[in-house]
Amino acid sequence: MDREALERHPGGGRFSVDHSTAPIVVAIHRPQSEVGRSLILQAHVDVVPPGPSTMWTHPPFEPVVEGDWLYGRGGADMKAGHAANLFALDALRRVGFQPAATVYMQSVVEEESTGNGALMTHLRGYSADAVLIPEPEDEKLVRANVGVIWFQVEVRGIPVHVREMGSGANAIDAAYRVVGELRQLEARWNERKAGLEHFENEEHPINLNVGRIEGGDWASSVPGWCRLECRISIYPGRSADDAAREIANCVSDFARRDPFLANNPPIVTFNGFHAEGYVLPPGSEAETVLGRAHQEATGEALRTFMTAGYLDTRVYALYDRIPALCYGPYSENIHGFDERVSLSSLERITVTMALFIAEWCGLEPVVRSNGTEADT
Repeated sequence: MDREALERHPGGGRFSVDHSTAPIVVAIHRPQSEVGRSLILQAHVDVVPPGPSTMWTHPPFEPVVEGDWLYGRGGADMKAGHAANLFALDALRRVGFQPAATVYMQSVVEEESTGNGALMTHLRGYSADAVLIPEPEDEKLVRANVGVIWFQVEVRGIPVHVREMGSGANAIDAAYRVVGELRQLEARWNERKAGLEHFENEEHPINLNVGRIEGGDWASSVPGWCRLECRISIYPGRSADDAAREIANCVSDFARRDPFLANNPPIVTFNGFHAEGYVLPPGSEAETVLGRAHQEATGEALRTFMTAGYLDTRVYALYDRIPALCYGPYSENIHGFDERVSLSSLERITVTMALFIAEWCGLEPVVRSNGTEADT
């Protein structure tokens, strides 16, 4: 991670003490002759916390297979996609072929908190004619996805003994009032879906999540502080900076109307994601090739949909301006308890990916270390 370069970029997520310093790994396949179209295959290795382990049927970090399902935190989101990237290329080698174009195999971090891993590969100059990221998307292609902003709201109170509660001010109670105002902002943003393709028919495309709340120091003391950690989504086409200004103004305007907060305004800090959304324009050759591969592998037409979450494909769609394909296996409970991925679906999408690579990149015989071609 090059913090200075990422902080200069408008799509860079905010740094904190929790920001990963793990390496980003890029493996490069070079063909004997560059005759096809180049490709990026990317997956992220970071995962979200598991929550209480007692709520899991199996320990979250001990993978268990039951029937068609592989259980475990990160198994679906997205170690399965990482495996598909590797085994799609392995499937071609098993029959004596390799891509006749450059393929970048990218393993990134920070997908779950800033998006800076994928952005760093862009800033380092890795680029191709298309990108395919096999996130768990139920064997569908993502047509559009939202941008994401993380922010923190700090509320200060006046701590006193509870016997004198009326002379103090409860920061947690005040934080609840701020959340109520943010819910109003969420409702207004959802009303703006009217006329927006891919979003207007969704019941609730913009989601505000109060993901963490902490505050106070003692059960018998009126809390003097409270901190909210929040995530909200934004529509494609809107800048993260513009949305952040509206969030900050929403909190400050509400504080001026609140008898206590007017003299003790909350502090809004933007941390983590500061990412815009995107729409994948239909009709690209890459999408057409993926559609043919999916039809051949599954016997069904490729479907598309909008997802209301963050995807690393935004880096390539917005900044490289190349076809950014997000397509992967069936899963359940990602970010929840008993996360699981369908192994038969994983096999199907791996076949799809191998067929896609074969047509998009072209094929050439694998050359053994002794200089002879492998049997095909």
